[in-house]
Amino acid sequence: MTYCVGMRLDAGLVFLADSRTNAGVDQVGTFRKLTVFENPGDRLMVMMTAGNLSISQAVRQIVSGYVGADGATVWNAPDMYEAARIVGEAVRTVHRQEAGKLAEHGVDFNISIVFGGQVRGERCRLFYVYSAGNFIESHDENPYFQIGEAKYGKPIIDRVVTPRTSLDDAAKCALISMDSTLRSNISVGLPLDMLVYEDGSLAVTRFVTVDEHNAYFQRLRSSWGQQLKTVFDAIPAPEWDPAPGPADDVPASTNLHSRPVRAALPPGATPAGATAALQSLAEQSVPPAQH
Repeated sequence: MTYCVGMRLDAGLVFLADSRTNAGVDQVGTFRKLTVFENPGDRLMVMMTAGNLSISQAVRQIVSGYVGADGATVWNAPDMYEAARIVGEAVRTVHRQEAGKLAEHGVDFNISIVFGGQVRGERCRLFYVYSAGNFIESHDENPYFQIGEAKYGKPIIDRVVTPRTSLDDAAKCALISMDSTLRSNISVGLPLDMLVYEDGSLAVTRFVTVDEHNAYFQRLRSSWGQQLKTVFDAIPAPEWDPAPGPADDVPASTNLHSRPVRAALPPGATPAGATAALQSLAEQSVPPAQH
């Protein structure tokens, strides 16, 4: 499995991908999933893939050398939309070639792609390409895409990232998102590839491969865990039976509307409390022994 996240910001783009691939608990491999298509001064494009590794590698190979009937390639596409269309067509090409054979062996055609970048003369753009080859584009309402094991790292991005977020803060958030995923899912692992692109550069501006020896990432992981614990400890625990008052804003078992949904006792069953009460009543009604 994998986890990749791409962010489109006013200041540029952030891409982060892990490199772990699993074919079972005892077959763990490292394959890089972030590919750069760069012609400095003209265009910078980044593709990250998740899903079946053989499909992903085939798509990447086709995109690199794809030439359409009209001579279109990712290297001469007039804008990012046309480049994304070429990526989608590469996915369809691999589907036509491989999907039937994979199905014969019970293997689904499974790939998802985050593709983004900038072509000279237009703004930064970011796309999500599906297994069918169709795609959607990121807008201000949703400035990021995730693929792979996305659920663990999603909450921090939703709380922090907006189009106005700085590149450095977005990069930090992406790494925290990845740390949450690494801690919760063994199928995602180091090393990581991170690319931070500044709008208008039309070339790779900042790139780093993060492994277990990276001091910043280790400090971030430790600090984030400690800060979460500090914030957690600072939040008051619920008071289940507070003194009544108009300012009550905590869970209270005295709330008349707080009642669990209880299943009915089976016919003939007597609640344990009622049984004890009946037994006590019976003992009280027995006359004392005569001597």
